[in-house]
Amino acid sequence: MNKKWWKEAVVYQVYWRSFLDTDGDGYGDLEGVIQKLDYIRDLGADVIWLNPCYGSPDVDNGYDISDYRSVMPKAGTMDTFERLLREVHARGMKLIMDLVVNHTSDRHPWFIESRSSKDNPKRDYYIWRKDKNNWRSYFTPSAWEYDERTGEYYFHSFAVEQPDLNWANPKVREEIYDMMRFWLDKGIDGFRMDVINLLAKQEGFPDSPHPDNISYLGNNPGIHDYLREMHDKVLQHYDVFTVGEIPFVTPEDGVLYVGEDRGELNTLFHFEVLDYIAYWDMGKFKDIQKRWYDGMWGKGWNSQFLNNHDHTRVVTRYGNDKEYRVPSAKCFATLIHTLPGMPYVYQGEEIGMTGVRYESIDDYNDIAMINKYKEAVAAGRDPQATFESLLHLSRDNSRTPMQWNDSANAGFTEGVPWLKVNPNYREINVEQALSDPDSVFYYYQKLIRLRKENEVMVYGSYEPILEDHPQIYAFYRALGSERWLILLNISEQEVLAELPEDAASRLQETLLRNYPEEAGAADEFLLKPYEARIYRC
Repeated sequence: MNKKWWKEAVVYQVYWRSFLDTDGDGYGDLEGVIQKLDYIRDLGADVIWLNPCYGSPDVDNGYDISDYRSVMPKAGTMDTFERLLREVHARGMKLIMDLVVNHTSDRHPWFIESRSSKDNPKRDYYIWRKDKNNWRSYFTPSAWEYDERTGEYYFHSFAVEQPDLNWANPKVREEIYDMMRFWLDKGIDGFRMDVINLLAKQEGFPDSPHPDNISYLGNNPGIHDYLREMHDKVLQHYDVFTVGEIPFVTPEDGVLYVGEDRGELNTLFHFEVLDYIAYWDMGKFKDIQKRWYDGMWGKGWNSQFLNNHDHTRVVTRYGNDKEYRVPSAKCFATLIHTLPGMPYVYQGEEIGMTGVRYESIDDYNDIAMINKYKEAVAAGRDPQATFESLLHLSRDNSRTPMQWNDSANAGFTEGVPWLKVNPNYREINVEQALSDPDSVFYYYQKLIRLRKENEVMVYGSYEPILEDHPQIYAFYRALGSERWLILLNISEQEVLAELPEDAASRLQETLLRNYPEEAGAADEFLLKPYEARIYRC
């Protein structure tokens, strides 16, 4: 297996608008990221993934870009960005940016020209048709928006304000490649590529027999040609790391994107867990991990994550954010950092931040949630029932401001925060975590240190045991003569781990556990709720 720096890295995701506000406008900013770089470094992260900070009207929190070569005023200036990059590198870390090239803002100069007339030179930068098919977008009932000026529809996989680029046009591709070089030449260390498998569209846009299943948006013929071209013309000329956000994929598809012999991407996010397991399901999760390991190991690199800016915080979604918040946060951290693949930490995850419940739909900012609510209510559904049904998976669960301390607005801002702070910030915050040697933060620190000091956590093989157990997740990681056993009780009940005799007899030392070790315990393998242990065999 090829050894690469990025395979050994731990990535910390910074959703900057919710990280730290230094100018009092209620939005986090790049200056705030600079001020907290030592905090990220001390956690142990190697790579910072920065969500989009380009020029944008901000309809979809920066994912609607109107100027790829500028920094939006909310975030700061280009000078601030360049200073951030220097400071990241000065601390021995790397910085990757979000690459959002499936679509732009409808206020991008390309689209303004494109919609101005049918014979404009940039008309073909986007996708225009006289008629629409029955496809949905992620955010709206139709993926098509009628434009009265030219009497045609344009295509948008997301919001109406986010028209899709026409990647079939070579001029569009060259514009994007040139933009990528602009940032890479500044010294950034790679890209997280937003919905990168949506670039190629189905020829002719045929109606779908199942329009609610929007998988027709991705993995279409031509996508690998585009990515190989991107690699050949741009990426191969820089020592950088790429991770593709790739929904609707199986392990067999995944290898085509990240196979080490393919010349496309380094690694990927798949969404078999977060898009299809709304509440914790041990059987499904084990099956997904086994299939992706069998399909990818030795061929391409995977990612491990259980929350990000689009998905509810893990302790609320899959764990217990009340009486077992701390042990469940540590348990899921152990899971993510010991499974094969690159672990991602989403800001606040390392202190066990939780999801939020606001009182009204009016308090929410998530465009996907708001549009689903409006569509359901317009169709006659009860407003309160609709609201309740959307709470669990609202993206705002993970977007609430970072909780730095117990002062006003959790120390995030001296102004009015763009999104209400989670009320539990007085109990859950960084200052509290750093003062408690048994906190979630220090547990993450230990996990990351273990990974840096033991290649078995990176390059070791994966062998699950107790595969049918409904509460226990247990597996080996092995590399050469080194063999570890990871033992997790992912439930709210105590459970006895009945290990195979050869496994129990070979345990040599406990490397890490999230509960204090009890002297003279009646049964050595009686696991408490959300207990996690790592043994050397």
